[in-house]
Amino acid sequence: MSDSWTRSITYLDTVAGCSGADYKRGVRFALDLRPGQTVLDVGCGPGTDLGDLVTRGGTVIGVDRDPVMVLEARDRHPHADVRECDAHALPLADGTVDRVRVDRMLHQVDDPRQVLAEVRRVLKPGGIAVVAQPDWDTLVVDPGDVEVNRALTRYIGASIQRHSTVGRAVPRIGAEVGFEVLDVTTTAPVFRDHAEAEMVLGLGRNAIRAAQAGLIDEKAARRWVSELETGPFLATFTIFTVVLQA
Repeated sequence: MSDSWTRSITYLDTVAGCSGADYKRGVRFALDLRPGQTVLDVGCGPGTDLGDLVTRGGTVIGVDRDPVMVLEARDRHPHADVRECDAHALPLADGTVDRVRVDRMLHQVDDPRQVLAEVRRVLKPGGIAVVAQPDWDTLVVDPGDVEVNRALTRYIGASIQRHSTVGRAVPRIGAEVGFEVLDVTTTAPVFRDHAEAEMVLGLGRNAIRAAQAGLIDEKAARRWVSELETGPFLATFTIFTVVLQA
């Protein structure tokens, strides 16, 4: 495995265990898993969260488009059925799954609507999907120039996250593809440790990239980064958790 893949896996594992991952408790509660159910994890990555599903019994299926992630997930969780596939065309028959988890992946796909339509297709009547999705347009940081913060948010939306505001759209899209929207909640993870926030959010490196792209004056960007590193710090953004019923 190359160093880049190792870093990617380490990053995903670290993010799942950081202070911003408290929303996962709400996802677990909303899934309401029961023994004997068939559970699907869409975008399972290296299997960071698959173990939580496996320990609850039933049939656990993980899907991911990245073959390296699939191999890692299979190695970690031999009792799960991990498959390489595109989430736009799930390799499952209609109405065969009881529960689906979609955690922080819709901003990376080509067509979030098609992915949710596929989730709707494979769920049994009355089945539940829980979708947790950040809305990156809500990222706020203190201290520092507010205009630099806003420019950084625009850069993330334009150049890093393909669908940076899809979190707020999940209830609407879910209803459009045939789900009943049972619940919508929001969580705002708060980072007060700069090093942790930098690892998860990449504020400093992305501010410099935004400056290089011409969205921020480079001196202002570097001054902003310096302020984040030296003073009391806070960063937060909104995660939408949406419970959908087939």
